[in-house]
Amino acid sequence: MANEFFAEAGSDIAIRITPGVGGIFQVFADGEKIYDKNGEENGVFPNLPRVKELRAIIREKLNAPVA
Repeated sequence: MANEFFAEAGSDIAIRITPGVGGIFQVFADGEKIYDKNGEENGVFPNLPRVKELRAIIREKLNAPVA
C-alpha cells in the first residue's frame, strides 16, 4: 500500500510505519485517520478498490489549499 501512496504523491508524502500489536493497522493522512483495520473496516485489510479510495483521499489532501 505504501507503494500506491508514493505513486500518488511522489516526494510530497512521508510515510512512517510503526509496529503495533494485536493486528492493529491504521493509516493517517495529515493527522486524520483514514483507515483502521480493527475499527471501521471490521478486521479486513484493504482490497484494491479501498486502496484507490485511500489514494483519492491523499490526493485531495495534497491539492487542498493551505490555510
